[in-house]
Amino acid sequence: MLKLPKRRILQKKENFQTVYRYGKSYANRYLVLYVYPSDSLGGKVGFAAGKKLGNAVVRNRVKRLLRESYRLHQDQVRPGIALLLVGRRALVDEKCAVAQNAFLGLGKKAGIFLGRQG
Repeated sequence: MLKLPKRRILQKKENFQTVYRYGKSYANRYLVLYVYPSDSLGGKVGFAAGKKLGNAVVRNRVKRLLRESYRLHQDQVRPGIALLLVGRRALVDEKCAVAQNAFLGLGKKAGIFLGRQG
């Protein structure tokens, strides 16, 4: 079972801002993926859901969906890149499988995965 250790999660506001400001963005209906090649932040990932999505319960659910999507496929992500996943309104009423497919689609488009997708 894959775990997502705390040391691999972006936690400081400055780090979020760096990935957001300098990273390349890829978007679909359900989420926005920011990709930032970095030595210092490489291998780290952040999850965000804005207040426009709803109350704290809704935002936390969206972040849980994003975290789970990343966790299941973290071993396929190339090292040396920092990621930021931002949930969109369409993800609020969806299941985990939809979030996973959205993440995989954007990841493939961004070229963040090693080798083949399985």
